[in-house]
Formats: sequence, structure tokens, C-alpha cells
Amino acid sequence: MSAFTHTVRTVHAEWIKLRSLRSTWFTLACLFVAGLGITALTANAAGKGYASATLADQQAWDPAGRSLMSYVVAQLVVGVLGILVVTAEFATGLMQTSLIAAPRRHRTLVAKVVVAAAVALVAGQALMFAAFFLGQAVFALQDAPNAGLGDPGVLSAVTGGGVYLTAIALLAVGLGVLARATAGAFATLVGIVFLIPGIAGAFPGWLQGLFRYWPTLGAAEVLKTVPDPGFPHPWLNLGGLCLGVAAVLAVAFAVFRRRDV
Repeated sequence: MSAFTHTVRTVHAEWIKLRSLRSTWFTLACLFVAGLGITALTANAAGKGYASATLADQQAWDPAGRSLMSYVVAQLVVGVLGILVVTAEFATGLMQTSLIAAPRRHRTLVAKVVVAAAVALVAGQALMFAAFFLGQAVFALQDAPNAGLGDPGVLSAVTGGGVYLTAIALLAVGLGVLARATAGAFATLVGIVFLIPGIAGAFPGWLQGLFRYWPTLGAAEVLKTVPDPGFPHPWLNLGGLCLGVAAVLAVAFAVFRRRDV
């Protein structure tokens, strides 16, 4: 049997394990309920405030970016999904059983990465498209300017959002392997996507320039049709995030192969 066939079977086994967990479906349900709920609330508030906004704010109005703000919470939910792909087995002791059935550790971890990426990409893209259409419908009801998928930069922002969420899910897989515990991996993820960007303003001025290259800050600009000119090109920033995620996964592969379960 070829190595490719073994890998395909391992991926299939990982998919069966993931879909058999109730927490997987609960997490995906939370992703859409929380994501679309936040979209409805933020779009409603923004649409109501458009008429009374200043001329500068109206000229900077970005209906696509405003309808995709649910990514802020969605990145944490897909992060939990990515972490659970790994830590659920560490918590129950089933990781040892998995490695007895599939002793080549790199193949097992590749299968987990493939499954996590596929689920996050499908769910993330579905959420971004649903959030976009919901947000534009709310804006239209309130007579605020709205956008279509064919408008400049809109399709790039919507699909870029799905890619961004997939990268965060894979980052979570790497953190899950390194931490081997859901709480530790999640705390690290929150620090990367929320804590450090949130306290960036407290750092001295000579350090502020470094935050233009912080992976999650710059990459999130891809969800806007009018990105902040203070960052490099949004898709370059997203590429930087993907390189950072690849580095974390490379370390996770090295650690996973050498240590005890």
C-alpha cells in the first residue's frame, strides 16, 4: 500500500473522529449563531448611524468591511475548533491509541491539519458570505449605502475573510500540539489575536512601527475594501500571517515527533 493511500486513510479516520465529537458540531453552531448575530447587531447600529455621521465618516463608509466584523469573534470560535482537533485526544488519552494505529506521527499530524483546514475553510467561507449578504440586507432596509459582490474589492474581502479564519484555525492546531491542553492553547491564542494588539498603544513610540507587521493586525485588513494605508498590502499581510502559522506548525511537527505522548 502506498504512502499516499495510508495518508488518505489517516485523513478519513481523523475526519470520522472529528465529526463524531458533539463539541465539533456545537462549536460550528456557535460560529454561525454568534457570527450572524453580531453581524445583525453591528450592521443595524451602523446603518442607523449613517444618516447622522459626519461627511468624512460617510465618505469612508465601507459596507462590506462593516458586515464582516463578525470575524472578531469568529476567529476565537474557529480557534477552539482547531485546538479541539488535537487536545481532545490528549485530554481523553486517545492520542496514544491513535499513534498505535498510525505510528508515523508526521502522517497523523498532517491528517489533523488537513481536516482542520478543510472544515475551517468551508465553515469560514460560508460564514463570511452569509454575513456579507445579511449585512447588506440590513443596510438596504435602513437606506444606508450597500454593496454587491461585483463591486471593487468586495469579493476579495469576503474570500479573504475565509482564508484568514482558516489560518487562525491552523495556528490553533499548532498551539494545541505544543500546549497539549485546551486551556493553555486557547489562552495563547487569545494573547496573539486580542491581548497584544489591544495593548499596542501602551508601548513606546519607537516600538509602534513594529505592530504594523503584527500578523493578525495586518492580515485582518484583508476584510476591508478600504484598508488602512498604514499597513502594507492586505494580501501581503495575510501571506505574512500564513508564513507565521507555517512556522508554528513546523515547530509543532518537530516537537510532536520527539516527545512522549
